[in-house]
Amino acid sequence: MTDTLPDRSASDLVLVVDDVPDNLSVLHDALDEAGYTVLVATNGEGAIQRAVQAVPDIVLLDAMMPGMDGFEVARQLKARPETAHIPIIFMTGLTETEHVVAAYRAGGVDYVTKPIRPEEVLARMTVHMQSARQARQARNALDAFGHATMAIHADDALTAGKAVWQTPLARELMQRYFDAPVGQVPEDVLAWLRSQADGDPKPLTVTREAKQLVLSLQQRTTDDDWLVVMREVSDAAVVQALLQAFRLTMKEAEVLYWVAKGKTNRDIGDILGSSPATVKKHLEHVFEKLGVETRNAAASLAIGKVRLLA
Repeated sequence: MTDTLPDRSASDLVLVVDDVPDNLSVLHDALDEAGYTVLVATNGEGAIQRAVQAVPDIVLLDAMMPGMDGFEVARQLKARPETAHIPIIFMTGLTETEHVVAAYRAGGVDYVTKPIRPEEVLARMTVHMQSARQARQARNALDAFGHATMAIHADDALTAGKAVWQTPLARELMQRYFDAPVGQVPEDVLAWLRSQADGDPKPLTVTREAKQLVLSLQQRTTDDDWLVVMREVSDAAVVQALLQAFRLTMKEAEVLYWVAKGKTNRDIGDILGSSPATVKKHLEHVFEKLGVETRNAAASLAIGKVRLLA
């Protein structure tokens, strides 16, 4: 019989959570025979601890347990960045609509009814593990090519403000530009989504010092999620080009760059860490070197130079 078993890799790790030893025994034996590595937990706290430590490929989770029930376990796992991607299949004797809905709302991808039929569980596991693995590979590929991506459920854009998933690069950018907690979508981004969802999507640009984060709204996924792609743009090259084209100092080039962006002296001072008076002095030198007398004229020359570079 061993010759007919599928070839499992060491990453095929299953966490089974149930407070009834007989249920654990049946599933453990069936999964072990199928070639999986099996972890078990008999309560919610133990389930979360094992999931965080081992990061299994899938969780089979009893819905009704004393203390922390399966719904709360699922919510906590989905709230953690290191375990949010793990598919969860609920095991339940409750088939009423409200319990099925609660399972999906808590983050479950599927459910099986008790008494457990191991063959059915194995078949459902295979489908969901394959989908999860493909999704993980796609997200890793996006990061590898520098595409920070985040998915937000359409309803959550109006209410919860939670990301369904984020690539590691997207998580880093959200923290750096918005100081956002892991998995939380900033209100600025939610407001942009609400305003763009029904029309022709326009990018959202957020500026931090000499860098910008550009967020673009892509089409909805098959799961009815909004897909947001982020791109960080460094304007150091533009500043350097202005410096060389107009024989400016670095500070003068930076001031001219932000004038072309429509910033006031006070805004520029905040960005560059200077006083408005210092910015004004730099701008006077810029006017002299460019042979202009107004901000608009200086900005026009700078924009023209940038367009030539593009």
